[in-house]
Amino acid sequence: MIKLSNGGAYLINGTEVIEEGNEELLKSKLGDKYLSKEEAGKNTIAYGILKEHNTSGSMDKLQIKFDKLTSHDITFVGIIQTARASGLEKFPIPYVLTNCHNSLCAVGGTINEDDHMFGLTCAKKYGGMYVPPHQAVIHQFAREMLAGGGKMILGSDSHTRYGALGTMAMGEGGPELVKQLLSQTYDINRPEVIGIYMTGEPAKGVGPQDVALAIIGEVFDKGYVKNKVMEFVGPGVSSLSADFRIGVDVMTTETTCLSSIWRTDEEIKEFYDIHGRVEEYKELNPGEVTYYDGMVYVDLSKIKPMIAMPFHPSNTYTIDEVNANLEDILRDVEKKALVSLDGQVDYKLTNKIRNGKLYVDQGIIAGCAGGGFENICAAADILEGKSIGADEFTLSVYPASMPVYMELIKNGAAASIMGAGGVMKTAFCGPCFGAGDTPSNNAFSIRHSTRNFPNREGSKLQNGQISSVALMDARSIAATAANKGYLTSATDLDTEYKGRKYHFDSSIYENRVFDSKGVADPETEIQFGPNIKDWPEMVALTDNLLLKVVSEIHDPVTTTDELIPSGETSSYRSNPLGLAEFALSRKDPEYVGKAKEVQKVEKAREAGTCPCDYSDEYKVIMETIKAQFPDINKDNVGVGSTIYAVKPGDGSAREQAASCQKVLGGWANIAQEYATKRYRSNLINWGMLPFIYEEEELPFKKDEYIFVPNIAEAVKNKATEIPAYVVGDEMKPFTLKLGEMTDDERDIILKGCLINYNRV
Repeated sequence: MIKLSNGGAYLINGTEVIEEGNEELLKSKLGDKYLSKEEAGKNTIAYGILKEHNTSGSMDKLQIKFDKLTSHDITFVGIIQTARASGLEKFPIPYVLTNCHNSLCAVGGTINEDDHMFGLTCAKKYGGMYVPPHQAVIHQFAREMLAGGGKMILGSDSHTRYGALGTMAMGEGGPELVKQLLSQTYDINRPEVIGIYMTGEPAKGVGPQDVALAIIGEVFDKGYVKNKVMEFVGPGVSSLSADFRIGVDVMTTETTCLSSIWRTDEEIKEFYDIHGRVEEYKELNPGEVTYYDGMVYVDLSKIKPMIAMPFHPSNTYTIDEVNANLEDILRDVEKKALVSLDGQVDYKLTNKIRNGKLYVDQGIIAGCAGGGFENICAAADILEGKSIGADEFTLSVYPASMPVYMELIKNGAAASIMGAGGVMKTAFCGPCFGAGDTPSNNAFSIRHSTRNFPNREGSKLQNGQISSVALMDARSIAATAANKGYLTSATDLDTEYKGRKYHFDSSIYENRVFDSKGVADPETEIQFGPNIKDWPEMVALTDNLLLKVVSEIHDPVTTTDELIPSGETSSYRSNPLGLAEFALSRKDPEYVGKAKEVQKVEKAREAGTCPCDYSDEYKVIMETIKAQFPDINKDNVGVGSTIYAVKPGDGSAREQAASCQKVLGGWANIAQEYATKRYRSNLINWGMLPFIYEEEELPFKKDEYIFVPNIAEAVKNKATEIPAYVVGDEMKPFTLKLGEMTDDERDIILKGCLINYNRV
């Protein structure tokens, strides 16, 4: 089904793979067309697009300028506020503000709609586009109206992936968009490119989520594509419709890759033509001889309907495997829950077994992954003339945009779903992050959405609640619904798929979407709501640092959802201090209080008063340090908090996972490694040191202090190994690492954050 190469591989004429190590075969086959892997590596689609957008003059150290930007309503307020504090006068490139997350306006009174009005007035003032709530989820609008062959788009949502349409897109934290708004660059080392070589064609009833989950299940744990570009090639690509490719592509985020790109053909040209933008199509193919840094072989014909069990998209099985080994697999999930949930609640799945079958409480088909036209039409075909029953099981379907919804109404698919007992809802990302269709306590939901992290569906551990999500394709969700909630593979049903044709109605957007056409109106007054707050002042990095470890997390991976919960807390993302109250609340409820206690000491220091007046503990610690470092004092030693996590930052691009720690006085993270480039970049842009300590046995523990002498000098001098001390009755030395950073990133940390960097 899925196989990984052990090393690099050559692709010849787009159809034949020769793995590295078979150079003699390669030379004999190519003759005078033979290329070294360095030269052949320049023939990837990704290399060509990156080269066209690189401004550095070096293809090893990239400085990228994107063609377009996109954000939604739990990110654009913070981004624009940061850019305004840094001198923003006009959006220098097209910037689209969508409203698909805080759409329900159900939390905190007016605060969500206040954010929307902030976005509309900023689009007018700075020359952007504004998509009102319920019109489209961010990524569907980008596919329909923004993507273009050979282009690059940067978005502040992690699922910014438009590679199937020939667009290299990346999801990053807000500060990276701020840099683009200030005409700065996105700086990275040239990423490796992994070929995703597709052959065959999917069986009837197999959908894009099945293919995506099969890939994720093979590559995630191995880190095979981490921070690399996935390039989809091979003859199997042509067997897939544009919608199918899009459905696979959006899920590449869950592999922890940096970006994705696909070869394009007439299917993609037709997509652009349907949407009235055929001029944006560009044929993209790898070169005659192309080298990839690794190869993932995907035989589409062997992929079966898949399910990703809680609590990660990589926890994959075939649905047939689950049904055949039901009790063993459910018990394994229960064991994993002991780690993911820290034993805070009693989690059971085996009680979902009824008469030897798995009963599901809820089905959701939604958002950027599930809400596409073909997915919903296929679900409608399965459900036509059937009933989901009158028991616990419910089914909700969220089309990804109003144009898709309109076509589903016109062609009768919506009627088939509603006639079976399903509910059609508007374009909204809520089920994906816990702001809509939260299941009941102890319920089990199957979803064609992007993630199934702990509590991401909306339950709250701190309130004794737990429900969970498995990821599946819309087709098998519909089959389960047709079987009245009992887990069923779509391939078990003999369904006649009608293959309905899509017709895009552009007038829906023309009637509702505000488009400045890039013309700014400086006279427009920005509309602020009472929840929209400025960022607090942040000080520059001091010569030395005293860090208190206020949280210690030993899970194999810590998601951004665990660092700052989603759901109703998303409504407070326009208020940095208000949102910070929720930091780590589902993982370490003591974190906020402990961080604030440390921050009191630092605030006293910054005010010029003696921190000893606020903390006897600080006084003792400083005396211990002074015995070895007599020149230290309150003026040259900053005081802050830090957390330790084994592998933090999997999942969302949300900058708030880092900024909430910063506004609570955080100065650093310590990790064995960082799950994504996005999270590490967010730390840096908020002036936090991304320390690495690779050993499993820690020299420090929670509530202990770490002294880092001469840290500012070490950052300036590009030191990679940083001497540090655990401060107790004595000073115990150990070494932290910083990893590679650009000169600008070092300057950002020295100045305290990106805002300070741009103010100077």
